[in-house]
Amino acid sequence: MDENLDKPLANFLELPYQELEELNLKAKNRRKNRALLDLESLEKEYKEYLKTESKIKAVTVAFSDLEGRFHMLDYDKDYLLGSSNNLTFDGSSVRGFSVTSESDLRLKIDWPSFYWLPSNIFGPGKVLVFADICTKDNKIHPSDFRARLKEYASELYSKKEIEINIGNELEGFLFEGVDAETRYTEREGFKLISPGGYYHSLPKDKLRLFIDATAEVQRALGFENEKDHPEVAPSQFELNYKYSDVINAADQIQIYKLVARQIAENMNCTACFLPKPLQDINGSGMHTNISLFKKGKNLFYKNGENNTSEYVENFIENILSYADDICLILNSSVNSYRRLDPKYEAPNQIKYSASDRTSMIRLPLGDKNSTRIEVRSVGSDTNPYLLVYSLLKVGLQDKRKEVTKGKRPRTRTLPGNIYDALRNFKSSDLITEIMGESAQGKYADLKEKTANRSPKDLGKTIKKSEVIFHHEVTNQYIWNSF
Repeated sequence: MDENLDKPLANFLELPYQELEELNLKAKNRRKNRALLDLESLEKEYKEYLKTESKIKAVTVAFSDLEGRFHMLDYDKDYLLGSSNNLTFDGSSVRGFSVTSESDLRLKIDWPSFYWLPSNIFGPGKVLVFADICTKDNKIHPSDFRARLKEYASELYSKKEIEINIGNELEGFLFEGVDAETRYTEREGFKLISPGGYYHSLPKDKLRLFIDATAEVQRALGFENEKDHPEVAPSQFELNYKYSDVINAADQIQIYKLVARQIAENMNCTACFLPKPLQDINGSGMHTNISLFKKGKNLFYKNGENNTSEYVENFIENILSYADDICLILNSSVNSYRRLDPKYEAPNQIKYSASDRTSMIRLPLGDKNSTRIEVRSVGSDTNPYLLVYSLLKVGLQDKRKEVTKGKRPRTRTLPGNIYDALRNFKSSDLITEIMGESAQGKYADLKEKTANRSPKDLGKTIKKSEVIFHHEVTNQYIWNSF
């Protein structure tokens, strides 16, 4: 037998994790403040790298739909270099964008968001960039909240010199079997991978191996890991990493989920980010930490008894005043409202506190660098770009909603189901102002279609419909049926 037949036919880029980490950290530091970047020079530099690196075969171009579902296209490297200013795609099959009669949309590559990829997860010879979604006339599409968030962050810096830091704490579950969500039945439920709980697992049980593998990939992608561990519920996990600039932080949420799902599938498992996939135990959230800086000074900090400024108190009060209006953005699925159950440390009370974990917003004890707000009521399945965009727009507005007799009731709670949240969202003038009438209408329509596929009363059993018709779970065939 000819030994040459056993040799690989191509030699594509496969970098060690340590080298990937160095490259991705360098790229991350360069894009820290996008408003100061020389975008033309950076684009030229990355294009020249792609042109000269013969071991790269393709560029993965990533974007998110209106609900936050992650999408990717692989472009042949040579084709992309020749057509990067005229990349088009069919937007009619991406929820929240064009109808069939106006399906052509453009992708404008965001060159600062350049990632070198681990070949064992993404395949050899590939790099990744994010893209803005534009209309035919090259304007930002109103449903692309990554591009809109990027534009708003640049505006805040150019007009007020405000820089935004975001830190996310994303939880999920690991279940037995591939595609466990699409195979879900109410009788069988999900099969746990580990019976352990908070911080508890054997060094080499399946959950720990999954967490270790995911953390290794995150580290290679420049996440700057801090800690990872099993969470409170059995088979639940959380991997924490350093806060980041606003766009990079949201991008990392999308990559986190993608990597976790791929590693889980490699282990014949499913990484699940439903907010409440199991009844009678804690659900999964995505606590979102926000701090604003101006000329190196934390605007949320003031030296004093509580170390908090009037600025952060106004920011918090604005969010609490419009908690009902933005609830559908923070809790974007039928299943989300099971998580807002006070029996399981649910942050459903419209108030803020330094210690009470049932509060919608927590104000952790901090110093001049670390003082921040923690929005705790965010579900693990929200669109991270729309989430942060909305929180910033609401928090930084000048006019606060009127409340009875000028005071907020002592205890109010967030809506207990998606129907109430949807009604508040659709009737909100502020949401119309923030999102625009088109995006607000499309988002409401998508949520209404999903809600109408599930019983109005959540009940005590997690329904099949709230799982298989979830925006991050469903396949194209199922969605095309309604």
